Amino acid sequence: MNYKILLFIGSIMLLTVGFKPKQELPEGFVYAKSVIPDLDVELRYFSQNNFVGDTIDGYKANRLIVTKGTAEKLKLVQEELQSQNLCLKVYDGYRPQRAVNHFIRWARVLDDTLQKSEFYPRVEKKNLFKSGYIASRSGHSRGSTVDLTIIDGQTGEALDMGSPYDFFGKESWIEHDGLTEEQKQNRQLLQKVMLKHNFRNYPKEWWHFTLRWEPFPKTYFDFEVE
Repeated sequence: MNYKILLFIGSIMLLTVGFKPKQELPEGFVYAKSVIPDLDVELRYFSQNNFVGDTIDGYKANRLIVTKGTAEKLKLVQEELQSQNLCLKVYDGYRPQRAVNHFIRWARVLDDTLQKSEFYPRVEKKNLFKSGYIASRSGHSRGSTVDLTIIDGQTGEALDMGSPYDFFGKESWIEHDGLTEEQKQNRQLLQKVMLKHNFRNYPKEWWHFTLRWEPFPKTYFDFEVE
């Protein structure tokens, strides 16, 4: 057989082996981009840009997974923001229980403070459990909770919310009193549009929202994000 043909066949085989299709999700879950193709997704736990400083267990791809109802409501939020030349950017959605377990293991290693200056400068790591920043279970594992912000529709730059995503401190509380007027307005815009479309917030994290009447209120899933 011709060498070039063999080389071509070999290349195709390598590509086929390296390609990993989307998994079949549990009933009731969808890939968010199948509903909102233009959604900006940056899963921080599929990177080192997070409070642990490493890719988190269970995150194998930058693919946002949520329950179907969550995706449908996010689509309405996206459409409303786009009418103002703005868009959503999502940092996390469904989170496997194994990822939560990773957080727990990390929190117990008190001398691992690689990201302290950026994410929890005024919180002692030994107090992360007591202060509620780390817990044994997360609403994210039920599939209807999202962490997100608003970005400029032209530049892609995030609006100034007064604190970074996943910052452990009062600066991240929705009603923090140290915000500029612009930061207050940006937070109010995010809160208003999300609450309008059937999400409830978490007062201590401006980015955190859960779908009202979520379909799996007592089920914590553990399939991987891939």
